[in-house]
Amino acid sequence: MTTWTGAGVYDNVPDDEYHADTLVPGGSLSSTGAKAILRSPAHYKWQRENQVQTTTFDIGHAVHSMVLGVGLAVVEIPEAMLASNGAASAKEAKEFIAQAREAGTVPLKADVVAECKALTESVLAHPLARCLLEAPGKAEQSIFAQDPTTGVWLRARADYLADDGTIVDLKTAVSADPRDFGRSAAEFGYDIQSELYQHVLGLARGDKNIEFRFVVVSKTPPYLVSVMELDAEYVMCGESRMRRAIELFKECSDKNEWPGYEVVTHLVGPPRWLAYDEELVL
Repeated sequence: MTTWTGAGVYDNVPDDEYHADTLVPGGSLSSTGAKAILRSPAHYKWQRENQVQTTTFDIGHAVHSMVLGVGLAVVEIPEAMLASNGAASAKEAKEFIAQAREAGTVPLKADVVAECKALTESVLAHPLARCLLEAPGKAEQSIFAQDPTTGVWLRARADYLADDGTIVDLKTAVSADPRDFGRSAAEFGYDIQSELYQHVLGLARGDKNIEFRFVVVSKTPPYLVSVMELDAEYVMCGESRMRRAIELFKECSDKNEWPGYEVVTHLVGPPRWLAYDEELVL
């Protein structure tokens, strides 16, 4: 178990300990929590109290472990335990999966393990991605700091933190096409993640020239890889949304109230594409 010593960068914090948020007395806000609370405080509260595990997350965990060399171990579900259609729906398979999760490992079918290995090979074959991940530094670094404006404790888990202050975040995605990433970043709140991580590292270690790079690998053949950085306009969006999330977390924590949507009749307009299709926009 990790010993809490205050703000700083921590090595070897167990994955379950970090995500359970048991290290900081009174709790802390992560980028995942920040994204949830902007949907509604009720979403944040439910997510905090209910750990959801899906195959999508399993693939991400597996690729992270294979690329970074740290993290949750991958165990292969024995083929003999699978149903006739190849699904892990038989009683034996379900019991194996439950036991594997209880042991802190990632249970995957053989074909999915092979896919994860292919993704890993693509990442390591990409010259810029490999350069970023092999720079002097450490993987899976946990960073904690207290926001000076609100007093809220923040936490971040850097996939790879280089000694020069570059944070590298490895993502598996439907597409690694840079033309698609702008939409994905908005949908999944990557701008919030990027800004919160840099904010926390700057507070925890005093770094001034922090850079954040996304290494994105596609989950479909030919498993292409791109390295991306958010532009200045996206940075402003991320800063704004991060501040709103921190302030909302502070307000809800102080009151111990986690409301859902506003209790009013909401007036809803059409999306812009529909208005254009119907020639309602000049």
